[in-house]
Amino acid sequence: MFITDIRKEFYEVVANQRVALLVAPDIDSLCACKILQALFHCDQVQYTLVPVPGWQDLSTAFLEHKEQFQYFVLINCGANVDLLEMLQPDDDSIFFICDTHRPVDVVNVYNDTQIKLLIKQDDDLGVPSYDDIFRDEDEEGADSGNESDEGSEPSGKRRRFDEGAVERRIERQRAKREWEARRREILFDYEQYEYHGTSAALVLFELAWVLTKDTKDMLWWAVIGLTDQWVHDKITNMKYVTDIATMQRHVSRHNHRNEDEENSLSIDCMRISFEYDLRLSLYQHWSLYESICNSCYTSCNFKLWSLNGQKKLQEFLADMGLPLKQVRQKFSSMDMSIKENLRDVIEESSNKYGMKDIRIQTFGVNFGFKNRFLASDMVHAAAALLEGTEPDDSDGDNFIKALDCLSRSNLQRLHSGIDLAKKKLIAIQQTVASCICTNLILSQGPFLYCYLMEGTPDVKLFSRPMALTLLCKYLLKAFVHSTRNKRCKLLPLVMAAPKDVEKGTVIVVGIPPESETSDKKNFFGRAFEKAAESTSSRTLHDHFNTSIIELKVEDRSKFLDALITLLS
Repeated sequence: MFITDIRKEFYEVVANQRVALLVAPDIDSLCACKILQALFHCDQVQYTLVPVPGWQDLSTAFLEHKEQFQYFVLINCGANVDLLEMLQPDDDSIFFICDTHRPVDVVNVYNDTQIKLLIKQDDDLGVPSYDDIFRDEDEEGADSGNESDEGSEPSGKRRRFDEGAVERRIERQRAKREWEARRREILFDYEQYEYHGTSAALVLFELAWVLTKDTKDMLWWAVIGLTDQWVHDKITNMKYVTDIATMQRHVSRHNHRNEDEENSLSIDCMRISFEYDLRLSLYQHWSLYESICNSCYTSCNFKLWSLNGQKKLQEFLADMGLPLKQVRQKFSSMDMSIKENLRDVIEESSNKYGMKDIRIQTFGVNFGFKNRFLASDMVHAAAALLEGTEPDDSDGDNFIKALDCLSRSNLQRLHSGIDLAKKKLIAIQQTVASCICTNLILSQGPFLYCYLMEGTPDVKLFSRPMALTLLCKYLLKAFVHSTRNKRCKLLPLVMAAPKDVEKGTVIVVGIPPESETSDKKNFFGRAFEKAAESTSSRTLHDHFNTSIIELKVEDRSKFLDALITLLS
């Protein structure tokens, strides 16, 4: 059931208990987890933190902890399946679910005792009504008892009565069949598309605000959680702008509250500011030239994988009047006179080259006087650490590293994350260029398909779901910019990359078509399930995002054929 008073029905319930925190591996979850940890520290709530990369890990974590804990908080996992069916918990286990995955499973919505959903109701949820999906079975036997009481009646009368009972039963069965058909239709419409709702970090920040325990650190984590949804393309532009406006009000409130302390600025102070900044990845920690080359927005608009595109980029730099020496050196070393009005200069030239929205509403932070970061820098750094490919590091180690880099006390970790993120962006850019130049993207009819062969440079990096999804989105944008085929511009993309060579598995991701007005709703989750079912392909649907699956290499072609048939 949905919780209406998050303070009373959630926080005050768990405040005196031991809590198990089960957290999915994405940046929004990390930020939500940091906010909740800070609140628990405030009130000395005992908790155990368990990272859960997939459904199997969630089940294992629950089995290991169900004896010691009654209360479980699930962050960005658990809302889109029938959780009680999956975990089979005892009657006294209570689950609080703060999850952005939609649609929310109807059993979770209508379970009043064990499932408590910390989900914003103003998201357009469209949950079907209770009577359309559940019906009481009491009516089933309503007439069956009438027939045994007429033993003393004359047989003619009984026969007439029996005919009436039979007709009623037939009528009831017909009504039941109609109701079940209607139910299937309603559930299909409701569960057909996967999409994302309000950021979990934002929901938990609003809890901190209601408790009047919100700090600037919590506010910054909420901003990063929201920015993660934008960087990884999970929400519509409209939703992003609306939520940014909400965050802006909180930022103004905090900055206003601290104006009295303005004169006593210390070396480790923190200031968050609303920015109308450039869509260039990590440009303040890189050279401007490399950032333009490795940002999806500029790279796709210039088509930098072609000679023409490279020429266009040189013209663009000349149009801005920036010396190449300045553009190619680290941003922090550029002349102050150039840096002062750099954003305006870039915006002016971008407009001439058809890049009308090179600036985006976002937030920046200053730690002391030296360190300045944009929210998107933090997202890229944390994502690179979370999916680190060091052979010695386990998923748990990477999770802790990514969690660490969000603390302002650990700037060294953040800088190492930024360095990893640069490598990752360069790898994505090079892979996109090679896929387009060697025509690896094939039109399969109802969708586009691309397979990264074993032995492709950086292929290990793309065995991770977040990195592969980001590559997939960059690649589709680039393909839409480069193809002349109008029909192909409207198609979704399915991409596969080697996952585990020894086990012979590939990871497969599907994303919706690329368009400015896209509602970001993804139909591949259900399609993958059906295709796997109809061909008995050996698949593993273990990711919290249903549009990411693992598949045996030998089953790849029959699975694809089934998917083509299904979507045609």
